[in-house]
Amino acid sequence: MSDKIKKISASPKVRKFARELGVDINQVTGSQRIGRVIEKDLKDFVSLTINNNDQVKKSTKEKLIKNEYDHSEFGEVEIKDIPRVKRIAAPHLSNSWTNIPHVTNHDEADITEMEEFRNSITDNFTGERIKITPLAFIIKAIVSSLKKFPSFNSSIDDIKNGKITLKKYFHVGIAVDTPHGLMVPKIRNANKKNIKELGQELKKVSDDCRNLKIDKKEFFGGSITITSLGGIGGSFFTPIINFPEVAILGVGRSYKRQVFIDGKFIPRTMLPLSLSYDHRIIDGAEAAKFNNDLKNNLGPNFAYNLSK
Repeated sequence: MSDKIKKISASPKVRKFARELGVDINQVTGSQRIGRVIEKDLKDFVSLTINNNDQVKKSTKEKLIKNEYDHSEFGEVEIKDIPRVKRIAAPHLSNSWTNIPHVTNHDEADITEMEEFRNSITDNFTGERIKITPLAFIIKAIVSSLKKFPSFNSSIDDIKNGKITLKKYFHVGIAVDTPHGLMVPKIRNANKKNIKELGQELKKVSDDCRNLKIDKKEFFGGSITITSLGGIGGSFFTPIINFPEVAILGVGRSYKRQVFIDGKFIPRTMLPLSLSYDHRIIDGAEAAKFNNDLKNNLGPNFAYNLSK
């Protein structure tokens, strides 16, 4: 019996929370009766681990640099606190970048017809134009691709034992830029919502994040994340995977360019796509196929059916 792992007592909710945090629950000491682990035990464990790692990782070279280098020696400086949201996100980002072998596939989608359709949507009663963000269309398109490529809607539970969790739900994370820092709430059951409903929910969760009214549980349990720079600018970049997800889609700002079609150049609206994926579970060929399918979903064959 001494060689076997002791069975840890914890509820399914607590075990799920441990997986979201990337914590091996068998290493956590429970504070409840018969050693039962609760959420607070997990939070305390993570806090202690982070503090210990910070101290262990300080090498002699780092200490010398810190002691010998003072920015104020070169001119006027200002010391400010790092925003709380960014302090909370920092260890998660470091964990993702350090432990996940990232590869990014860059491509472009022709969204000419999609944009024409999006700009033509009007209210059936008033005739007024209905404004819907392109992100709602992208969510709809990416859900369709997730159904064809289930490995993108998974999480690695134990790479050594060859186990992954394939998710049957479609909760799409959306990176929201706020004055407090970047937040990534989930659009739950995106596969069951039409374009208008997705647009409305995107506005609601974005407003809730900016007003700090979002429930923290909305940051967990995602299928894949979309981070868009379309409203700011830029084209291709390398987004960091939101652990424990295995992929993230970066969307740049759309632009016009001449495309050679049927023997002549035609102006088309192109959308830059940057798909980062976990190379432990997704290979380059599968990523290229996923991007090709996503491009097709955003193209003329799919755009006119998005509202159904």
